[in-house]
Amino acid sequence: MNADLRSAALGAAPFASAPVTLSGWADAMRARVVRALDGALPASDEHPARLHAAMRYAVLGGGKRVRALLAYASGELAGADVEIVDDAAAAVELIHAYSLVHDDLPCMDDDDLRRGKPTVHMAFDEATALLVGDALQSLAFGLLCKRGGKAGAACCALDGIALLAAATGSRGMAGGQAIDLESVGAALAWPELEAMHRAKTGALLRASVLLGVIAGQALAEREKDALETYAKAIGLAFQIVDDILDVETETAILGKTAGKDAANNKPTTVTLLGLLGARQRAEALRIEAQAALDVFDRKADRLRELADFVVLRKY
Repeated sequence: MNADLRSAALGAAPFASAPVTLSGWADAMRARVVRALDGALPASDEHPARLHAAMRYAVLGGGKRVRALLAYASGELAGADVEIVDDAAAAVELIHAYSLVHDDLPCMDDDDLRRGKPTVHMAFDEATALLVGDALQSLAFGLLCKRGGKAGAACCALDGIALLAAATGSRGMAGGQAIDLESVGAALAWPELEAMHRAKTGALLRASVLLGVIAGQALAEREKDALETYAKAIGLAFQIVDDILDVETETAILGKTAGKDAANNKPTTVTLLGLLGARQRAEALRIEAQAALDVFDRKADRLRELADFVVLRKY
């Protein structure tokens, strides 16, 4: 999409002056995406009511919203219309929620706790949980089409649909989950484990960064390359930290069953590299992500802060 078309898609709703602190900004952006999600999801009493109630249960009321925050931060960097980024941020959160609902099913990771409450198949039933994931995925792609009638935004929508489809398919999230299931009890080498993590977790985090960018002004090639490097580093670092937290953090803090990977004999960064090695790898990725943003000015500060949050978080 050329710069003129991108510029035509902007202007109606620029990012407002944001709070100075990361926590204040993150709270404001979380509130935005929750409003967008609440508006996009069908009402819980709309027929079929049980499915719609389960969809809302899966999506609302919890979560760090890291994917949405990455979309907002990169959208702000690229001068995007914040209302278009609302749709992109909500779309990645819907995809993430769908993946969690399906991951928790007995045929996958078989868990009964997510975000501090019973998983969808426990609170409802397995068939409903399966349909919830299907419906959330469809809704996500519908949201990316929403702005297609606005000047220049149709191209943004097509770019976004292609990007999200690649991130969630057999070469992305779904493929990574397939490798994860096949690897139970196996001894993976680091390149194999890294490839799995980059697909299962990293692909959607990368897409979150790039979805915010394509809603804004066209960037120079070196800037695009820098954001690619940043997004890939953050995507892998996020999963490595998840592996560390699964070992070190209690269930009550995590909001999901701690120690599940070890109990299921799954290969993780910690089982392969040890806790110290995993921490060192995550820190190296944080440094790599920060260095990639050197081509930008202070407009990339939120992305810099999110790199710190991803690696240094405790939950």
